[in-house]
Amino acid sequence: MLRRVRVFSHPNSLLVGHVRNLLEGAGIPCDLRNWILAGGMGDLAPIDCEPELWVMPEDEARARVVIDQWRQGAEAVVSPGARLLRGWRCQHCGEWHDDHFDTCWQCGLERPDP
Repeated sequence: MLRRVRVFSHPNSLLVGHVRNLLEGAGIPCDLRNWILAGGMGDLAPIDCEPELWVMPEDEARARVVIDQWRQGAEAVVSPGARLLRGWRCQHCGEWHDDHFDTCWQCGLERPDP
C-alpha cells in the first residue's frame, strides 16, 4: 500500500468535499477517507469520524499551499494554468468561502456587497 499524508479533515463533509474539489482542480489527486463514518459517532470518538483528505507525500507541499490560500482567501496561482483562488470571509463567524458562494455555509449569513 502506498504511503499517504493527511492534509485536511473537518466534521463538515460538504466542506471536505469542497477542499477535495480545490485540490483536484489544482491537479493534486487525493483520497477521501471516513466519508460515511458520521453514523458511527457515539460508538466511535467524534474525531475518528471526521472526513479526511490524504495525498501522496510528493503532493503534500502543493496541497497545503492550496488549502492555506483557500483559508486565507488570497489570490494566487497554484501552478501554471491553474485558476486564481478568490474568496470572502463571513463577517459573523469568520468562515472563508470561494467567491461564487453568496451565503455562509457555517452560519447562513448572506455575503456582504463588495
